Amino acid sequence: MVIVQKYGGTSVGSFDRIRNVASRVKALHEEGHQVAVVVSAMSGVTDRLIAMAHEMSSEPDERELDVLVSTGEQQSIALLAMALKESGVPAMSITGRQAGLRTTGSHTRARIDALDGSYTRGLLDEGKVLIVAGFQGIDTDGHIQTLGRGGSDLSAIAIAASLEADVCQILTDVDGVYTADPRVVPDARKLPEISYDELLELASVGTKVMQSRSVEFAKKFGVKFEVRSSLNNNPGTIVTEEHPNMESVVIRGVSIERSQARVTITDIPDQPGMSAKILGALAEAEVNIDMIVSNIASDGMARHSFTMNTVDLGRAQAALQPCLSAVSEKAIVETEGGIGKLSVVGIGMRSHSGVAAQMFQALGDEGINIGMISTSEIKISVTVPEDRIEDAARAVHKSFGLEQTPA
Repeated sequence: MVIVQKYGGTSVGSFDRIRNVASRVKALHEEGHQVAVVVSAMSGVTDRLIAMAHEMSSEPDERELDVLVSTGEQQSIALLAMALKESGVPAMSITGRQAGLRTTGSHTRARIDALDGSYTRGLLDEGKVLIVAGFQGIDTDGHIQTLGRGGSDLSAIAIAASLEADVCQILTDVDGVYTADPRVVPDARKLPEISYDELLELASVGTKVMQSRSVEFAKKFGVKFEVRSSLNNNPGTIVTEEHPNMESVVIRGVSIERSQARVTITDIPDQPGMSAKILGALAEAEVNIDMIVSNIASDGMARHSFTMNTVDLGRAQAALQPCLSAVSEKAIVETEGGIGKLSVVGIGMRSHSGVAAQMFQALGDEGINIGMISTSEIKISVTVPEDRIEDAARAVHKSFGLEQTPA
């Protein structure tokens, strides 16, 4: 079998942990598997490198920043390869460029544009265990680029796709995907499997197990992968294509997001293109908005409300003021912080009715008021007061019986 594993910064955060990873990889090699291991920088190293950059420059050049921070992963791969060689395993460390990851887009947040697994495939066939630097690739001009948040997960999925791997394992400090955050909902249950679309929706609404773009990439290339712990050998959660049996479970999980804010703009002329101007101004300011509600008042003026992370609120206000001044003298911008977002996700919603009613009833029984509502085919999200977000998660989790193993 061809097995691709990914270990995060915590898993290689010390020499002892690197040796632990080496022993796990050695066991797979001795079982006769062909193994490629993608690793992140040791825990804390990337932050230290970024701090070094800011010692040299108040606004470090992004190309040079990529050159600097990519060395964190190169430290990890070299150390892990040394540990494996010390134990008698024919290991070889390679960079993202050598692994055939071609990138495009901006420095510090590049995208994978092309995959070439010919070199890595040849090395595996020679019997070598490959240790690959995650988080990085090379563009068409030969410049090192890093992939941004979740970049090592994305690297692992890409390597698995290029090698047509039999198994791709994302090993981390959690042992799978849960029905809710166990720190918030104590009786949350680990899921044996979940579809790409469900995990995408959960990732988009606060679940931190995987970044959305890694899951999107896996779905695009049909890479089935497993999220499991690097600290034990327990089975994790398989992430795979949707199959009919999955629809029998109405709700797969509950997710929460804190630190949300709402912006409401009133007295906007109800004219074609007005929404585009407003959202365009926010896009130019690189403000990511989430839930959107628009309606027309009885006087014919429009009203828009949308949510965003609290840290983006000031930038959003600064972007909106000149935009609104140009289109309406009456437009008013109102803001509200202290908001949390609660979401339920499940592909079973497509074939079961009454999910929203059950969710709202559970919240009502807890005396939790709902603000904005947003839905997709397999997701329902609502805003609630942030100081009640944990109560809301527990109430909804219990209402749908998510603590119980499906029959």
